[in-house]
This record gives sequence, C-alpha cells and structure tokens, in this order.
Amino acid sequence: MESFFVSTAVVAIAEIGDKTQLLALLLAARFRKPLPIILGIFVATIANHGLAAWAGAAVASWVGADAMRWVLGLSFLAMAAWILVPDKVDDEPKTTAGAGAFLTTLVAFFLLEIGDKTQIATIALAAKYQSLAWVTAGTTLGMMLANVPAVLLGEVAATKVPLKLVHGIAAAIFAVIGVLVLANVGDALASL
Repeated sequence: MESFFVSTAVVAIAEIGDKTQLLALLLAARFRKPLPIILGIFVATIANHGLAAWAGAAVASWVGADAMRWVLGLSFLAMAAWILVPDKVDDEPKTTAGAGAFLTTLVAFFLLEIGDKTQIATIALAAKYQSLAWVTAGTTLGMMLANVPAVLLGEVAATKVPLKLVHGIAAAIFAVIGVLVLANVGDALASL
C-alpha cells in the first residue's frame, strides 16, 4: 500500500499548476460539461500511466539493483528541479469536427501527458516499487485529485492556489525521495 499512497501524494502535488491542469481549466471553460471531461481525464490517465508504470517495472527488471538505485535516486532529484519550472498551455486544445468533450479530453490528456513530469514520476515510482497496479492506481488518483477541482471550480481555483508554494513542496518531496533512494534508506530500514 505504500506504493499507492506515495504515488497518489507525489502526483497530486506535482500536478498542481502542471500543463494538464491548465488543459483541464481550458476544456472546462470551452465545453462547460464537467462529467465527460472528468471521465476523459480518468481514461487517458489510466492508459498513459498504465503504460508508464509497465515501462518503469520493465526497466527495473532489466537493470541491476545497485544501478537502478542510482538511476531512480538521480531521476527523483531531476524531477525535484524540473517541477520548479511551471508549465504553460500555449493554445486552446484543437478539436476535430464533431468531437465531444469526452473524446477531446481523452486524446488531449493522453498526448499532453507523454513526457510530462507526472508520467516520468510514474515510470520512476513503478521501477522503485515494482507494483504496476498500485502505482497506476495511485498516480491516477493523484491526477484526479488535482484535476477534478480544476474542472469543477475552473478559474476560481486557479487564481487562489499559491503555485510557487505548491511547486516548492512538490520539489522538496521529490528531492527527499531521491536522497532516500540514493542513501539506500528503504533497504537499510527493511533489514532491521
């Protein structure tokens, strides 16, 4: 269950102010249909993060434990630095003729999440915990915790949340996880 809770917390905090949250705000303003947008976010996240978790678990099984510890530790430290750079969505999402809120959200979220911080975090978390289902469930819940309020509350939520503070907290969490992985703290505690 640790993998589920850590994955949920890391992604929920990292997602605040992320480009996919900004996309959720744009879609909510454009379509004014929260339920199809929320369902599109959910399905896109399950698909994207499921693939990311699978990739992370596969890489972890191919690489030795000591090398994986260094890769993961450095990845989490890099994520800590990357999260301090705020994301922007330059244009409104493009929709195909006749595409509704669900399909537009599904495609836009899936594509925008490719190479995103939360997708990279999902890969690293799955590699660390070797738990495809729990990491995917946790990162998906984290994504929903951050994006559903954006869809439901729209612009009000976006203007009231101090993004610099949230990004700082998220960066600190990634940095602490990175240092703990590099220091091999989890294995040392498990052997006690």
